[in-house]
Amino acid sequence: MGLQLWETLKEEITAYTGLSPATFFTVVALLWAIYYVVTGLFGSSDDHHQRSRAFEEQMEPLPPPVQLGEISEEELKQYDGSDPKKPLLMAIKGQIYDVSQSRMFYGPGGPYALFAGKDASRALAKMSFEEQDLTGDISGLGPFELDALQDWEYKFMSKYVKVGTIKKTVAVTGGDNGNGEALGTTEGDAKPAGDGSSQNAVA
Repeated sequence: MGLQLWETLKEEITAYTGLSPATFFTVVALLWAIYYVVTGLFGSSDDHHQRSRAFEEQMEPLPPPVQLGEISEEELKQYDGSDPKKPLLMAIKGQIYDVSQSRMFYGPGGPYALFAGKDASRALAKMSFEEQDLTGDISGLGPFELDALQDWEYKFMSKYVKVGTIKKTVAVTGGDNGNGEALGTTEGDAKPAGDGSSQNAVA
């Protein structure tokens, strides 16, 4: 039954178009492809219009980076992309960069969104997405990890605008100031005179 129908169809195609069935179907396929390409380029459907408008909105010029100066890590968290009116910031080695132009990577839903609003030095050095690595503490890293971090820093310096630095919190303990002997204590007492922040921290 199916074979007979196919034979009838081939005869009808040849009778009405003057083309062989193979040529007829080739022409139909070409016409469909041309139609698809043309509607993709010049289509005026509502869907196409909406997609164009959404793309234009994404391509709106970004506001110029705002210099923040020195801020705390807690203040930096406000710039994690959750507020679209604020710039998207992240830090490497205490230096804060405006990464708003790469919102698709660092903004909400992006592959590196968890780095936004933080100093992600350790995570970048280790290529880690673990919560405990989302910190600026790079102590204990190996030479290869430090090299990787340096590469990231060069990339950020060349691509993004530096807008501030993270305030250093100095934790002063007895062991940090000297050797634990009386002489070390004297050196520790003399040190803050040249460094007001350390003096305040001790006070």
